[in-house]
Amino acid sequence: MRKLAVLLVLSLVVGVGVAALWPQRMELALRLAVALDNLRNPVADNRPVTWQQGTQTDTASKQPNIVLIVVDDLGFNDLSFYNGERSTLPTPDIDALASQGVAFDNAYAGNAVCAPSRAMLMTGRYSTRFGFEYTPAPVAIARMFDITFKDSNALHKPQINMAGVESMPPFETLGMPSEEVTLAELLRAQGYHTVHIGKWHLGRGEGMRPEHQGFNESLLMESGLYLPEDDPQVVNARQDFDPLDQALWLRMRYAASYNGGELFEPRGYLTDYYTEEAVKVIEANRNRPFFLYLAHWGVHSPLQALKTDYDALSHIEDHRLRVYSAMLRALDRSVRQVRKALQENGIDDNTLVIFTSDNGAPGYLGLPELNAPFRGWKLTLFEGGVHVPLFMRWPEGISAGSRLTHPVSHLDIFSTVAAATGAARPNDRIVDGVDLLPHISGRDRSPPHDIIFWRQGHYQGARTQHLKFMRSDSPDKVWLFDLTADPLEQKNIAEQHPAVVKQFERKLAEHNAGQSPSRWPSIASLPVLIDKTSAQPAAPDDEYVYWPN
Repeated sequence: MRKLAVLLVLSLVVGVGVAALWPQRMELALRLAVALDNLRNPVADNRPVTWQQGTQTDTASKQPNIVLIVVDDLGFNDLSFYNGERSTLPTPDIDALASQGVAFDNAYAGNAVCAPSRAMLMTGRYSTRFGFEYTPAPVAIARMFDITFKDSNALHKPQINMAGVESMPPFETLGMPSEEVTLAELLRAQGYHTVHIGKWHLGRGEGMRPEHQGFNESLLMESGLYLPEDDPQVVNARQDFDPLDQALWLRMRYAASYNGGELFEPRGYLTDYYTEEAVKVIEANRNRPFFLYLAHWGVHSPLQALKTDYDALSHIEDHRLRVYSAMLRALDRSVRQVRKALQENGIDDNTLVIFTSDNGAPGYLGLPELNAPFRGWKLTLFEGGVHVPLFMRWPEGISAGSRLTHPVSHLDIFSTVAAATGAARPNDRIVDGVDLLPHISGRDRSPPHDIIFWRQGHYQGARTQHLKFMRSDSPDKVWLFDLTADPLEQKNIAEQHPAVVKQFERKLAEHNAGQSPSRWPSIASLPVLIDKTSAQPAAPDDEYVYWPN
């Protein structure tokens, strides 16, 4: 078998050389990378994870358990809690978290892209304070965009930073510094057993993996297929108009690992597999305080749904939307099963369950309604990119039916969990998030934040109670919106209020003075249309931004 793999790699090397003049050379190069990965890191058959078992303790005085559920690329209005009559798919179990606890109606992601946003979730600090500004990405992605669009007549082409490509450190070294104090480290010091399941994206090198950053146990997503593409249980939806989607299908594998061990295949559909393992973690730790970080890959592309979920949604005619909705159905089922496990183990009332998305839904799926009624997508600072669901349920600590309309941030999860568990926040560094519990209870009726910031290279923004400001170098433009009068960001009032623009510029300058240079360069700036998906052709008068990544 090993000889066969070597012959396959050699044949692909020859094929890539012969194909140097072919438009398909990047596809062949990616296939070569997959073959090399399979040779260096083969994926074994599934093996059961033996979760560490807690011992019997005095549960009467037990600290609250923490379950943090983070889904990927979910639009704010994908949930029927907010989308109600427009929803093609009810999400009753996710909605119940909101109705039985607190819903934050103006919650914001740390960033409009996954990795920096997750770094802020884990630390309660702006990730730019420790140089985590851009999403770690292999340089092959930038080269792919360069080749794909070199001869394209697209109105807006990706801007490739070839100097950055050449100077990029190894991909494995791109991540969150080990010096940062994570939520897992904070809670582990409080006697919590800490478990991570799913996506990480905060580094694969020494000191950066979940088991190095405070987690006792980590079941890590090693790649991004929900099931093998040809599995009879799966229904796939490809986006042939999107080069990134094409690369994902070529590059992704069906693989997991436990605490840095060998790669092995998950068991069944990925969302359900993570859920089943989360249930086992709850059962194993019912007699001791635990922190479970359940970081789902759904509903991130590649779009793959379980066939039973797809078949249950025959009222949705569009195939791509039906696959996406079926993926959301699996996430709602996950929340139901996690909640059921908490109830059956008698720890539901004293468990703080938090649900959120790392950012808004992307335009590159070609589904125009995902963030409706908001404008913009993932990779933009418009509401569609950063306005996310955030719910917390804790029967012993939060009254059911609570709502908070003040702007809050992913940054606040760290400080809120610290307060709920009695943990002391680090006092040797700035922690940007705040404890939301007094605001939820009404003991403190003031806004939790005077201002919230976002920074992604030249594209930056800020929000106060009522105003939202953005600026960009590409295009050279500023935006100012009154979100009280114009929550859907339809009317840019920057020209009418130059003094307010200058005030925001000063606040951004003050904020940036406290941040650090990025630990690695941006290698590609991607054009994103604000009001169209990637499946729709751009017109000269379309509004757009370039997102440096």
